[in-house]
Amino acid sequence: MNENDLQILVEQISLKNFHRPFSHKVKINKRMRTTGGRYFLQDHHIEVNEHFLDEKYHEDLIGIIKHELTHYHLHLAGKGYRHRDADFKNLLKQVGGSRYTPDIGLRRRPKIKYLYQCQDCHLLYPRVRRIDTRRYRCGKCHGPLNLIEKSY
Repeated sequence: MNENDLQILVEQISLKNFHRPFSHKVKINKRMRTTGGRYFLQDHHIEVNEHFLDEKYHEDLIGIIKHELTHYHLHLAGKGYRHRDADFKNLLKQVGGSRYTPDIGLRRRPKIKYLYQCQDCHLLYPRVRRIDTRRYRCGKCHGPLNLIEKSY
């Protein structure tokens, strides 16, 4: 799906569910990781996460578009367009939009670089940062820690 197809889809959803036209631009954002879309208050355009354009996420994409269109139409109407506003919650429920972006595995997870093990009870401590083994000890038995594995 390209931007033209997405533009047509958003305009159709706007007319069908909100009974109002969407007369601004829709853009695809390739850098988004944690959000499905964004509505911009200044120029009223909407950005959509590129990863949701895949066919297997079509239902999620529809929910995201409805969510952003809820922001759009309420903001232009001068009503409460923020997530905490009752107008927003009611209209979102009415049109069946998604309240939260579904997690499709794009969020960054810290990479474990160091693995420490207690000498006494053999409990493992995966860590992102290096620790001073002369200063820190096991939280369970207070035994000394050894660096087992270091990866980059």
